[in-house]
Amino acid sequence: MPVEQDSGARLAMERRTIEVIPDAERHGTPRSQFTLWFGANMQITAIVDGALAVVFGADALWAIPALLVGNVLGGIVMALHSAQGPRLGVPQMISSRAQFGVYGAVLPLLLVILMYLGFAATGSVLAGQAVCEMLHIDNTNVGILIFGALTAVIAVTGYRLIHLAGRVATVIGVLGLGYLVIRLFTQYDVGAHVGDKGFDAATFLLAVGLGAGWQLTFGPYVADYSRYLPRETSDRATFWSTFCGSVIGSQIAMTLGALTAAVAGKAFLPDQVGFLGDLAGPAFLAFLIYLVIVVGKLTVNCLNAYGGFMSILTIVTAFDGRSRISSAARAAYIVGFTAVSVAIAMAASADFLDNFKNFVLMLLMVFTPWSAINLVDYYVISRERVDIPALYDPHGRYGRWNVTALTCYVVGVGVQIPFLATKLYTGPITEELDGADVSWIVGLAFTSVVYYLWARRTANPPAETIRPAEPQPDAPAPVPTSASA
Repeated sequence: MPVEQDSGARLAMERRTIEVIPDAERHGTPRSQFTLWFGANMQITAIVDGALAVVFGADALWAIPALLVGNVLGGIVMALHSAQGPRLGVPQMISSRAQFGVYGAVLPLLLVILMYLGFAATGSVLAGQAVCEMLHIDNTNVGILIFGALTAVIAVTGYRLIHLAGRVATVIGVLGLGYLVIRLFTQYDVGAHVGDKGFDAATFLLAVGLGAGWQLTFGPYVADYSRYLPRETSDRATFWSTFCGSVIGSQIAMTLGALTAAVAGKAFLPDQVGFLGDLAGPAFLAFLIYLVIVVGKLTVNCLNAYGGFMSILTIVTAFDGRSRISSAARAAYIVGFTAVSVAIAMAASADFLDNFKNFVLMLLMVFTPWSAINLVDYYVISRERVDIPALYDPHGRYGRWNVTALTCYVVGVGVQIPFLATKLYTGPITEELDGADVSWIVGLAFTSVVYYLWARRTANPPAETIRPAEPQPDAPAPVPTSASA
């Protein structure tokens, strides 16, 4: 049974890393997943993501439902990953060793780390600008450094403080973004700026891709935050709590972004943070909005730093056989990752919006096949039966490399290339579709079918889930007897 945690332990530094969470340390309810993912999505990068659809040609009237479609489709995939956490009690990328092999899981992990660095860096740029506005600092790099230090402190402390940050961000995000919506409608004639353009399939699908890509990029680490829930937690409750928190939070932020881009036009492009501060009105209220931006970005940036550390550790331990590291080493990994993301942020290009759009769409291409393989294997092939000790043993059931999964993954990425629509490359089929990017849909469907047909003949799932032995509590000291006394 999970134990109750005393108040003094609630913000203690996390001891666990990539090992299985023992039942005695499981705690919490699915509600914690709602507040974490709602708070992580009620933030400025999601606002920018929604604005991109309008900046690159869609009418807000069509962009908003398109973003919703993308959020829902991507959110389903993301929440299915989350539901694995309580059942297995291991981080998401450790569980992917069941599909790719202990060494084979390193290939997608390398791309996951690049994703974390990219999102951490782009988020640090925006949050650094907000810090500078709050403190009246002219040098954005100073704001980025301050924000990076805050990120490192929370991420090093770990799971509990990150969840607390999510709850705070939920309340602050609702109040802050709700106020900005009211200001937007009172300061601008929003109705006059939407509905001018007709339906355009290419920009509609771009908006769907932006919404789906946003959600799918959470897939590689979403179970890291549900793995502490008690094992008997309902899969359905975990799914719906995660899904609703992530989809509702992101859709609110993206809707604000789409409407803001529609009414602001080019004024929004050079300074997204400054525009929202000006929209807030008086200096005191602008300060509070900058605070909302910083708190929202802090939550999701901690997820990126924590997830980046877990991914690096998963790679390292695949080859040295460890499942635990010291607290000092854990802190060093997180601080090192955060330092790299801060350095990238300080060197970031001024062409933020265009680069961010292409970054999200490229991530979509590489993570869609990974999600397809993980979910088809877990829910359809293995039917939620996993040999958990073998996830840490290259000589165990899952071996070093899984040729089936790795081949399907590479082919799943490759099959999307003719359908891409990015600044770097536009596929020939995309040109025939008038620029509509459907690559992620092709990748998801193709990889799912091919992996299922191949893996059902080669997979070797256990008859039932195999769990490691639970650690035994320390035996009580023997009571002295009269003879021994």
